[in-house]
Parts: sequence; C-alpha cells; structure tokens
Amino acid sequence: MSTPDNTPRPAGLIKRLAALFYDSLLLLALWFIAVALVLAFNHGQAIAPHNPLLTTYLMFVAFFFYGWFWMHGGQTLGMRAWKLQLRNLRPGALSWWQIMLRFLVAVPSGLLFGLGYLWLLVDRKHLSWHDRYSETTIVQLDENPLRYRRGGA
Repeated sequence: MSTPDNTPRPAGLIKRLAALFYDSLLLLALWFIAVALVLAFNHGQAIAPHNPLLTTYLMFVAFFFYGWFWMHGGQTLGMRAWKLQLRNLRPGALSWWQIMLRFLVAVPSGLLFGLGYLWLLVDRKHLSWHDRYSETTIVQLDENPLRYRRGGA
C-alpha cells in the first residue's frame, strides 16, 4: 500500500478508528488495574466521582500507554493489528514533546464530535488535527516491521 515512490500512504479514517477501538479496549483494562492500585492505597474505599486527581491520574496512564508504544516502534497493539505506524513528518525520531502534543490535541479532536479526526477527509495531506499539530502522521504499511528474527540472523 505504498505510493509509486515507495513511501507509505497516509492511513484512512476507518482503519485509524478501528485501531483506536482496539486500543481503547486495552486502555480500559489498564485503567481497571490503575484504579485497583489506587483503591489499595485508599484502604479499599471508593473514590468520589468526578475526582480531579483520579481523572488526571487516568489521563497520565493513557498518555504513557500511547507514548510508550509510539516511542517504541511507532505502533500500539491496535495499530499493529491494522498495519499502521506513527511517523515523524520531520527528519529524525519521534520525540516525547511530539507525543505529548499529539495526545493533548487528540483528546479534544475526538471529544468535539470527532471533528479533528474527520478533518483528514478534507485535508490535502490527509492529516488530522493532532497529526498537523504534532508534525506526525499515521501511515498504512504493507506489512508490520519485524521486531525479532528467528535463528539469530
């Protein structure tokens, strides 16, 4: 699914949303574990609804979930399932700054009725709001990069 000059093409909206759905299931499981840890430190007592500290904590968990995967290969598990990869539009590797900007803009991109995601349908380079702001893009791969080779070669 590369262009004639052998550069991967931008990923489409449906595949991005499918990968996001897969990742949301993983993130939900991670949030359950994160809240269980908080309950252990709160002597098993329930946490007040709409607690800003809990919300902030869960946002940090989500940020580090996505950030770790993006920094280590550019793919979350959902992105790997759909053969998508996060790439830097600038020369060089992704930075934590770009990942933070991407995450902080992706949240309102989705919460504003998905307008930030839908933007890629009208953008000339097929970039969403968070792609543009963080100078990154998600591309469609022909096949996933090999992480480990068998046989030592």
